[in-house]
Amino acid sequence: MTARSRAPSRPAALRLLHAAAAAAVAKKAHDPVALDLRGLQGVADYFLICSGASEVQVKAIAEAVEEQLHAQGAAPWHVEGLAGRRWVLLDYVELVVHVFHAKTREYYLLERLWGDARKVDLGLENAD
Repeated sequence: MTARSRAPSRPAALRLLHAAAAAAVAKKAHDPVALDLRGLQGVADYFLICSGASEVQVKAIAEAVEEQLHAQGAAPWHVEGLAGRRWVLLDYVELVVHVFHAKTREYYLLERLWGDARKVDLGLENAD
């Protein structure tokens, strides 16, 4: 795995987290959860975890998030899983977005793996 340099988190990371969550929910993402990893020895400052009911929806959510963050001047450092559409990872260094197929999310239980992380209120109304 290639090491990457990380500057301390900036307010921009939190802004990108909220923008990513809004884009995901606009594509009907289920159960969006944001985790604050800054107090832990995590790989990023924030995780956004959400899921789609089908492979097509997973791809649509991931593409919507990428498009929304691109419009705000952010490009992913790394993208993984877009072709497989079961678990798409969009790595923005300070923010990592995980878009799961619902069954894949149940299998990996990423929220439980990072259970010590504080949840971030996304302020999303009517989100599944």
